[in-house]
Amino acid sequence: MPDPREPGSAPGPATTPDLVSLPAARQTVSMRARLAAAGLMHASQPSGPPAPAGTENLPASARVSAARSRARERVDRQRQALRPLGLALVAIVVTASLNSHPAPGLSGARLGVSLALAGFAAAVAVTAAAVWARHGYPYQVVLIGFMGGCGVALAALQPHGPAEIAASVAVWIAAVRLPLRPTIAATVLITGALATTIALTEQPAAQSALAATLLCLLLAVTGQFIRRGRESQDRTELLMAQLQDAREAEAAAAALAERGRIAGELHDVLAHALSGLAIQLQGARMLADREAASDALRAALERSADLAREGLADARQAVGALRGDRLPTVDQVGALVEDFRRDTGAEATLRIDGTPRPLPADASLALFRGAQEALTNVTRYAPGTSVDVTVRYAPDRTVLAVEDHARPPGPGTRGVPGASGGPAPGAAPTPDPLLAEAGGGHGLTAMRERAARAGGSARAGPTADGWLVELEVPG
Repeated sequence: MPDPREPGSAPGPATTPDLVSLPAARQTVSMRARLAAAGLMHASQPSGPPAPAGTENLPASARVSAARSRARERVDRQRQALRPLGLALVAIVVTASLNSHPAPGLSGARLGVSLALAGFAAAVAVTAAAVWARHGYPYQVVLIGFMGGCGVALAALQPHGPAEIAASVAVWIAAVRLPLRPTIAATVLITGALATTIALTEQPAAQSALAATLLCLLLAVTGQFIRRGRESQDRTELLMAQLQDAREAEAAAAALAERGRIAGELHDVLAHALSGLAIQLQGARMLADREAASDALRAALERSADLAREGLADARQAVGALRGDRLPTVDQVGALVEDFRRDTGAEATLRIDGTPRPLPADASLALFRGAQEALTNVTRYAPGTSVDVTVRYAPDRTVLAVEDHARPPGPGTRGVPGASGGPAPGAAPTPDPLLAEAGGGHGLTAMRERAARAGGSARAGPTADGWLVELEVPG
């Protein structure tokens, strides 16, 4: 079965009929690496959900990264929505301060009121800026503390002014922006300082201090509700993204386990059949030596034994692919051409146009299998024809072309199929019926399907003196 010229196999040396004798190091490969190698998961995608906290700087899947990006966008949108409220509060504080005593001015207490108002307005403007929340918590704590200090200073300079509003704005921003413990600390310090200042400067002190304290506590609770609601939405979306990643990883692991089961079945069947074939060929070689068989028969038996060993290697590679091993790439097309030249004795050339570069695994495998299928069909349907194999690296795609050229027809010859079984006008060689019937007739269909899965296309058709098979994949 696994002749190296059959579609779906890959040539390679082998020294043992054990199809799944993997090195010990291969046994310890992580599940994530095996899933990526098997094509069931992108190599950069984690096989499990990342930790929900403390892992912002660790690699994450595209889905989790998108959820975190949407969370940051919600914070920016919320800040933009609250910006008009901040400007309105500044306007209220400034208006009330202008109508209080002493009014803002340039000397004495008036100058102090002016500086406190300017500091409060500047702090509110900075907190409304888009870049503010991107700074660390220490910077935000200092800014909120400065805002609260300006509010307390207004309470001391204008006993019956807008001090309660100014200081309570700082408490509310702290509750919206800071975690719980810094929020509690900021609320206690600002509220305590404000209540103490009002108690020392206003009469009756108790009622005014109590009103200011209740206002600050109310705004602190409101701000925490807003923060908790946003965090809850962010956490839910992040956990949903992680759950989808986990489900995909679980499905991929199940598929890999099924591939392992199929690989075991292939091992049981192929190891027995191909090992028996190798033993029989070895016996036939010994019998040919004893019976003084012709050199041509000995050469055929030698080549058959080589093909049996290569078939074992191909089967082991197929089983390894099912288990998640590395798959063939377009870089190995040169080995295919060399094997074709050695097996058939026909002329075969390989040309590389452009600078070779790494390709996605599915695209590279599609090109390799396409070249394998085309060369196999030349052997079946157009033996003796010369073949030109070209790999062209374009800026945004890679193209593989396999074209066979029939020799000029001689007297009494007739056209035979070309590289994919179609007519090749003027082709002289007659295909071996045994080889022509060896395939299942689905090679080109499988080639097109594999190229389509890689995002490319495949086509085949007659040329002036043969047949052309061409595959194109992105990358």
